[in-house]
Amino acid sequence: MLTILGQRQNGYCDGISRRSFLKIGGLALGGLSLPQILRAEANSGVRKSHKAIIMIFLPGGPPHQDFFDLKMDAPAEVRGEFRPIRTNVPGIEICEHLPLLAKMMDRCVPIRSIVGASGAHDAFECVTGHRRNRQQPPGGWPALGSVLSKLHGAAHPAMPPFVGLSPKMGHMPWAESGPPGFLGVAHAPFKPDGEGKADMVLNGVTLDRLGDRRALLTGFDHFRREADASGMMDGVDRFNDQAFGVLTSSRLMEALDISKEDPKVRERYGKGDPKNRNDGGPKLMEHFLIARRLVEAGSRCVTLAFSRWDHHGGNFDACRQDMPMLDQGLTALLDDLYHRGLEKDVSVVVWGEFGRTPKINKDAGRDHWPNVSCALLAGGGMRTGQIIGSTDRLGAEAKDRPVHFQEVFATLYNRLGIDVSQTTLPDLSGRPQYLVDHYSPMSELI
Repeated sequence: MLTILGQRQNGYCDGISRRSFLKIGGLALGGLSLPQILRAEANSGVRKSHKAIIMIFLPGGPPHQDFFDLKMDAPAEVRGEFRPIRTNVPGIEICEHLPLLAKMMDRCVPIRSIVGASGAHDAFECVTGHRRNRQQPPGGWPALGSVLSKLHGAAHPAMPPFVGLSPKMGHMPWAESGPPGFLGVAHAPFKPDGEGKADMVLNGVTLDRLGDRRALLTGFDHFRREADASGMMDGVDRFNDQAFGVLTSSRLMEALDISKEDPKVRERYGKGDPKNRNDGGPKLMEHFLIARRLVEAGSRCVTLAFSRWDHHGGNFDACRQDMPMLDQGLTALLDDLYHRGLEKDVSVVVWGEFGRTPKINKDAGRDHWPNVSCALLAGGGMRTGQIIGSTDRLGAEAKDRPVHFQEVFATLYNRLGIDVSQTTLPDLSGRPQYLVDHYSPMSELI
């Protein structure tokens, strides 16, 4: 489903004229053409390493005191129903419903003292590192994946640098894979939902016909370039070449097709529940596997969202269902990365937008608590097998080593060779913007 010619429409906020050079209908690219999304590789070239990041967002805010920070000495209305278990790292204990993770804690770093949450009920801060409700630069803050798309591009020219797997949810702000912000739509996440996935197959279009259309496209682009005084058409041929490369390569489709995976590997990841629950998202275990396949194939950043953790009521019953599923999918991913030799190249972060109240409410739930939350880091060549930070007796405030959201981002950027103290990107006014606000990578991890 290709659109070769299109009418010139209003320009995007990043100044790129909206033209349908080569548009694939239904690809969930926000109306982008593939040449535009591949423009990300122009500034620094494609790096051939497999350095990448997988971000697992837990919509709604997971209960930190029921994951990695159980308070057994606290009053019953704070302590909750779960018990801690030992891990394979002496001195580190986590929830009893994460037994598989406990067996590989030497490959992980739980952080018990994440601070700086805005309190907004969405994925924005987790995918950008910035608060949505603070003054943003012209164009808005870009997501981590968009920054990596801009600075590094994909590790393979037939792969989109930034892929967002977050499914549709009743509360769509949780499903945000990450905005491109002032970097423009060329660095928006590629979203291979079910409908868009079908459009990556050239049904009824042979390679010969595609070549004919390419020649026609080149002729029209030559005319447009002569008529375009802005200079925006410069280099279009290069982007079109790469766009055709994606269409004529099976690499992306194969990465998304888990039927090509060893059945034993698929079994380790488990089966989830594709149905949405209330306003949250489904439990798609296959997304953990697809994320690994995408970064291995050459994507630089993959974001996904798993289930729903906004339990104002029935917190413990819901966690008894969901925590073992998260445990299985996450540990299968970490184990896969380790056995494929990718644990030093691929960083994994798991977190939500905030924590939950220390006091359990009358409905056996925990309410919103932006004061402190938790995260889990793994891979990326980080120094794992340790725990960072602590909270007070009730799990209400960070006590030792508060860790700001942006410190985690600075560390993730560092793992891809990006120096946050030096690197800037211009916003739409041309003003250089640092990636984080005066935060450095975590010295404990690098």
